[in-house]
Amino acid sequence: MTHRVVIWGTGNVGMSALRQTLRHPELDLVGLVVHSESKAGRDAGEIAGLAPCGVIATRDVDAALATAPDCVVYCATADLRPMEARNDLVRVLERGINVVSTSIVPLVYPPAAHPGLTAKLEAACERGNASCFTSGIDPGFANDLFPLALSGVCERIDSIRVLEILNYDTYDQATVLFDTMGFGHPLDHTPLLLFPGALTFAWGPVVHQLAAGCGVQLDRVEEIIEKRAAPRDIVGPVGTVAEGTMAALRFEIQGIVDDEPRFVIEHVTRMADDLAPDWPAPPGHGGYRIVVEGSPRYVLELQMEGDDGDHNTAGIVGTAARVVNAIPAVCAAPAGLLSALDLPLVTGTGLGRLR
Repeated sequence: MTHRVVIWGTGNVGMSALRQTLRHPELDLVGLVVHSESKAGRDAGEIAGLAPCGVIATRDVDAALATAPDCVVYCATADLRPMEARNDLVRVLERGINVVSTSIVPLVYPPAAHPGLTAKLEAACERGNASCFTSGIDPGFANDLFPLALSGVCERIDSIRVLEILNYDTYDQATVLFDTMGFGHPLDHTPLLLFPGALTFAWGPVVHQLAAGCGVQLDRVEEIIEKRAAPRDIVGPVGTVAEGTMAALRFEIQGIVDDEPRFVIEHVTRMADDLAPDWPAPPGHGGYRIVVEGSPRYVLELQMEGDDGDHNTAGIVGTAARVVNAIPAVCAAPAGLLSALDLPLVTGTGLGRLR
C-alpha cells in the first residue's frame, strides 16, 4: 500500500525527509510546505537535488493539505516556537490527517510532556481520528528503541544510561550551536538550552519513558551541567569559538529512584576532538553508547557515518528516517498521541531495493 505524504519544512532534517520520501517505493509525495519565498513555486524534486517530480512547493498550508495526504511529515523548527508548532499539528490532525514529526521533542513520550502541549493535540486527534508520532535520534530511537530492546533481554536492571558523544563542529546549524546551546559565549552565559528546567522539558519525557518501559515510577528528575572553555580559537565550518569561551558542554538528565540516578540521558558535546579529554570518548568518530547495568551488563556502541563520512550528517538522516519509515505504522495505529511504546517494530520495508 502506498501512502500519500506532505512534507512540512525543508531545513536539514526536512530536506532529508523530502529526499527519503521521494525515493521510498511505498510513499508518494503529494505536497511540500516551505517557509522561504525562494523555494515557493519550485519543483520539490529540484529543491531536493533530485529529478523533477511534479509536486510544486508552496507556502499555502491549506493548499498542501487539500491534496488529501495520509500523513504529514512535520519538520518545521519548534525550539523557539513550541506552541506555534503545536498549533500547526492541531491544524493537521483535526482534519483527519496523521502526523509524524521531529520538531516538538517532549512529545517523544506524550504521557510525561507538559499538558500545555498535549491537551489540544489529544483533542485534535480525537476530533480527526488521527495519530501523531514524534521521534528522531535524540530524543528518539537512541534513547528509547535501543535501550528498551536491551531491557527485554535482562534478568535484572539496575540502571540505564544513554550517552550522545559528538563533535558538533560540522553540525550545520549555527543558530542552534551558538544561540540555543551557547557555544562561543562566556562560561557564565546561560543560553536557552540551559535555562533552569529546559533540559528536563526536552529530555525529561524520554527519561520517564525509559522508566515506564521497565515498569518503574520516577521520584524526580534532576539536571547536571558542566562546561569547558576553549584553550585556543577554534575555527570551524559553522563559525569561530574564541579562546576562553564555551567549547565543550556535558549535561545529564537523571531519573531518580530511591535517591539514585537509575535512568540517565547524558550528552557530551565538543567543538574539537581534543577538548575535555577526561570526559567520555566517542564510539568511532561520534555516536551513542548505551550502558545497561544489571544482569547481564550490556554496553552497546552505535557509530554513525553519513554518505559524506560525517557523523553529524548521519544523525540528520537517521532523525528523518525514524519518522519517514514509521509512516505506515502510524497510519495504521489507533488515534492519539503515540510513542515508541505504542508502535510495532519499524523496519526498512522496501528500502533493500534502493540503490
